[in-house]
Amino acid sequence: MQDAKNRFSELVELTLSEGPQLVTRRGQDAVVVISVHEYRRMSAAPSLLDTLLNAPRGAALELERSREPVRGIEL
Repeated sequence: MQDAKNRFSELVELTLSEGPQLVTRRGQDAVVVISVHEYRRMSAAPSLLDTLLNAPRGAALELERSREPVRGIEL
């Protein structure tokens, strides 16, 4: 992280030219620096919940239970 602070301009240039940059702190992954274009693209994507709630609705499912007798199972 100290290196990223000292070379922030270079970090920004690398992010813009090569893509997301990983920054570590004390040898552990800490953050990823991304371009504003990438951030906006990711932020604009709907969540999985929104996608499922807004999924097209088709005809109701017609489910019919089998008339066959239930088979016994020994446990």
